[in-house]
Amino acid sequence: MSTDLQPDLKDRPARLTVGVVGAGRVGPVLAASLRLAGHRPVAVSAVSDASRRRAELLLPDVPVVPPAEVLQRAELVLLTVPDDTLPGLVSGLAETGAVRPGQLLVHTSGRYGARVLDPALRAGALPLALHPVMTFTGTPVDVQRLAGCSFGVTAPDELRLAAEALVIEMGGEPEWVAEENRPLYHAALALGANHLVTLVAQSMELLRAAGVEAPDRMLGPLLGAALDNALRSGDAALTGPVARGDAGTVAAHVAELRRHAPQSLAGYLAMARATADRALAHGLLKPELAEDLLGVLATGTDATGNGEDR
Repeated sequence: MSTDLQPDLKDRPARLTVGVVGAGRVGPVLAASLRLAGHRPVAVSAVSDASRRRAELLLPDVPVVPPAEVLQRAELVLLTVPDDTLPGLVSGLAETGAVRPGQLLVHTSGRYGARVLDPALRAGALPLALHPVMTFTGTPVDVQRLAGCSFGVTAPDELRLAAEALVIEMGGEPEWVAEENRPLYHAALALGANHLVTLVAQSMELLRAAGVEAPDRMLGPLLGAALDNALRSGDAALTGPVARGDAGTVAAHVAELRRHAPQSLAGYLAMARATADRALAHGLLKPELAEDLLGVLATGTDATGNGEDR
């Protein structure tokens, strides 16, 4: 099977049979996207009732079979399982002889590069790491969301064009990530996306506690503008009491959180310290104001040394 896949869709490569091992939120969506590009999903493995329903929704009429049989039927196999499961799955498939020479094996883990597929590589497979930088719902709306979505791509040099072409066929934008940089790349994405969800959820809870009836409606424009400004301007977009050095206001925040939401206090203090450090380093926070502010954040007391929970 040729792996010289060209990204020009006017001269499409030979269509591939596609299999999915792990019908979580990601695999069926990617297979459905590949189907739109002309490839042919032929098999999917699914264990739970939820994954079987997901497979039926996104890949109707595609048979649900064991993982080894997925590899028997497909030329391109998507390994879309949790990060911690992936190494054992690859080793197991290689040891049982399920992997076929010339077979494209694609995993979607952000943490790993292509090296985690080495057991399959020794069996003759062609290893690709294609990580879509998006949160998935496991519904058809995700297929449209792939348009313009970045993919972290890692593969052997001779397969780079093949990997990038598959991403482009799914509507994505390939971004090359070196094997040794995959853990740092993944940590960066988790820091931004996963922690953002936690911060927004906490903010909504606090607004409800403050009597706001529609915290989502209140936060939407504010957070949208903040995200846009941060992406455009980086640290120059920092605003608020920490960046201004308003130690008294921050001390009042700490007191209120201790009274009403102690579970949110540690996160507030950690993010405020990080914000203060960045604002100070970029000249936004005046050094003469930073001392009192950092004292509040370090000790949980106001600028006079009084406890905040008095």
